[in-house]
Amino acid sequence: MIDSSGEKLPVIPGKRYFTIGEVSNLCNVKPHVLRYWEQEFFQLKPMKRRGNRRYYQRHDVMLVRQIRSLLYENGFTIDGARQRLEGDEVKGDSERSHQIVRQVRKELEECLRILDA
Repeated sequence: MIDSSGEKLPVIPGKRYFTIGEVSNLCNVKPHVLRYWEQEFFQLKPMKRRGNRRYYQRHDVMLVRQIRSLLYENGFTIDGARQRLEGDEVKGDSERSHQIVRQVRKELEECLRILDA
C-alpha cells in the first residue's frame, strides 16, 4: 500500500497481535491519532489487557489503513469516513475479505522473492 506522500507502507507481519507502536509504524500514523480514531470509529476496538495496553489484530491494522486512506488520501472528513465505513459494513465483508486476500497474496509473493534470492 502506498501512502499519500508516495511512500510504500510496510507489509503487515504474520503475527496475531500488534502493539500501538507497531501499528503506528505499519500505518504511518502517530499513536495519539490511533487512540483518537478509536473514539471516532466504533469498528476500531483493539483488545485491552493489563494496564489498559492495546493489542491490535490483523483486521484492526487493515481497518486503520482503510481509515487512513479515506482521511488522508481521499480527503474524507471524520464523519464522511465513518459513514463510508458503515456503508461498507452494510455491503458485507466481501470487500474486506478480498482486501485481506490481496494483502496475504502480496506477502506470500514477497516471501517467494526472498526465497528465490
